[in-house]
Amino acid sequence: MKKTSIRDLVTRFSVPLMFVLICAVCAPISGLSPTYLINEIVTRMGRNAFLILSLLIPIMAGMGLNFSMTLGAMAGEIGLILVCDWQIVGIPGMILAMIISVPISALLGLFCGKVLNMAKGREMITSYIISFFINGIYQLVVLYMMGPIIPIKHGSIKLPRGYGIRNTVSLLSMRQKLDNLIPLNIAGIKIPVATFIVVFILCIVIVRFRKTKLGQDMRAVGQDMEVARDAGIDVERTRIISMILSTVFAGIGMIIYLQNMGNIATYSSHSQIGMFCIAALLVGGASVDKASIGNVFLGIILFHTMFIVAPKAGTVITGDSMIGEYFRVFVSYAVITVALIMYETGKRRAKSREGQMLAQQQEVSDED
Repeated sequence: MKKTSIRDLVTRFSVPLMFVLICAVCAPISGLSPTYLINEIVTRMGRNAFLILSLLIPIMAGMGLNFSMTLGAMAGEIGLILVCDWQIVGIPGMILAMIISVPISALLGLFCGKVLNMAKGREMITSYIISFFINGIYQLVVLYMMGPIIPIKHGSIKLPRGYGIRNTVSLLSMRQKLDNLIPLNIAGIKIPVATFIVVFILCIVIVRFRKTKLGQDMRAVGQDMEVARDAGIDVERTRIISMILSTVFAGIGMIIYLQNMGNIATYSSHSQIGMFCIAALLVGGASVDKASIGNVFLGIILFHTMFIVAPKAGTVITGDSMIGEYFRVFVSYAVITVALIMYETGKRRAKSREGQMLAQQQEVSDED
């Protein structure tokens, strides 16, 4: 019994254990100092935590991994572009960008939720394709409509032709303003206290939300849609609300992310953000149908430790830093693939066990 339980634990936490092993091997080889490594992890935790937390609500509602969180990220970028054009700097600029992003994110989340309600059981691949579709519309808006239709005054963010936004928009006026709002430095480690307070508030909101009537409805829908419908829960409406909340939080999270980076890669900042956030969540031990706040922070620590040490370790071992870059991109996609395969395998095994138990019960009833 003990051997079986240990095996089950190893199977369940195989992805986090694999990353612990990778980090344990690569960290000493990389030669990076512990202070530098901790500093980078703390910075990345503040930068990414809000974004990854936005994934938890759709999982709770049984909609799986929200690849369409990039819709919120695009809304956040539009908010920042407009604020930069209006020359509103610092924390006020960030707050205004968030205010602008919320209605755009909510509308995109509503659209996404309605589409996913028509694709029940295929939410993840559908949300992934939706993100490509909306990305095309985003490119059209930013590349052609900003200038002629949406007024853009400042030439510093406009393309030389007079319309469209440059490939890179500087956020120097609000770079790390939230991170540095409450300065704290412990033994050479810079801690973005204000950013962590914002992240902590979202954690509290998620914990409290789970206990509300709507949160309980989402959990019921996530466990069994038909049972939830029989209990009088409006399943479609509940699923749409979960997508709206996730998309709105992703938009705010993207603004926090970009203020840390200090610039917007206008046409590519959002393209991989969903993939890396989902990979980090899975690395933390989450699955398609179960994720916690603890998985978010463990995933950030393990995934981004690998991101930091792998290129340096690759340079030391092979003399080519690109080997480490290729390795970490490969691992990002591999983690998602392995986690989805394990989830599907586990689900099929559970169904097989249920079938065997039903068959045994049927045999017993026949003998009686």
